[in-house]
Amino acid sequence: MKRSIVETILGAVVVIGAGIFLLFGYKIGNVSSPAGFTVSADFQGIGGLSAGDEVQISGVKVGAVTGVELNSETYLARVNMSIDPSVKLPADTAALISSKSLLGGRYLALEPGGDEEMIEDGGVVQFTQAPQNLEQLLGKFIFSMADESKK
Repeated sequence: MKRSIVETILGAVVVIGAGIFLLFGYKIGNVSSPAGFTVSADFQGIGGLSAGDEVQISGVKVGAVTGVELNSETYLARVNMSIDPSVKLPADTAALISSKSLLGGRYLALEPGGDEEMIEDGGVVQFTQAPQNLEQLLGKFIFSMADESKK
C-alpha cells in the first residue's frame, strides 16, 4: 500500500513536469497564429524556406511565412506571409531569401523601397531574389581552380 502511494505521487510529479515543459515549449516556440495583413511573393526557388520561418526587415522580425505553394500559372514558388499591421510596406519593396547561418535555416528579408504607394492586404511583392545555391557556387569555384591548374 505504501509503495503504490509513492508511485502515484511520483507519477503525478512526472506528469506535472511534462506539462510545464510543454507550456514552456509552446511559449518559446511562438506557436500562436500570426496576426497581421497577408502579402505574397513569387520566387524562382525557395531553397528550404518553409511555413513558420521569420520575415525580417533590417534584422527585426516583422512577420512569419504562413505557407509555400506552387503557382500553377507561372510555375514559381509562391510564398505567403503575415506581416505586423503596424509595418507599412512601400509598393517597390523587395523580398529575398537569406540564410541564418552556414549550417542552414532560412528567413525572408524584406527591403522597403521609397514608393509612396503602400502594399495592401492581399498584395504581392513584385521584386524578389531567390537564395544563392551554395553547392553551385562551390562547384563553380572548384572547377575554375581545376581549369587554372591545367594552364
